[in-house]
Amino acid sequence: MSGIAIGEMRERVTLQSPLRTPDGAGGAEITWTSGATIWAKVEERRGSERLAGERLAASAKLRLTIRYRSGITTEMRGLWNARVLNIRAVGNPDGRKRFLVLDCEEET
Repeated sequence: MSGIAIGEMRERVTLQSPLRTPDGAGGAEITWTSGATIWAKVEERRGSERLAGERLAASAKLRLTIRYRSGITTEMRGLWNARVLNIRAVGNPDGRKRFLVLDCEEET
């Protein structure tokens, strides 16, 4: 990971956090609040298709590499080129708080 060049982070990604509002019936309605728009290196990792409810459902896995920032959790998501990316894992690859790697799955 130490070999990444800042110039490889050329995609704009907006981070979003969930906002839960009680619905009065014991549940909650979730809306998304946009936060920072950051530079990221976006890599398509793999895709798959499966049969779900008698229709074909596609899934794409992506990896985002960003400059380190605190507060990013797996409850958050990213928006990239009109695609919704649910964050599944957050890692600090070299332990030096230089970069974060976000493993994401595209919401379909």
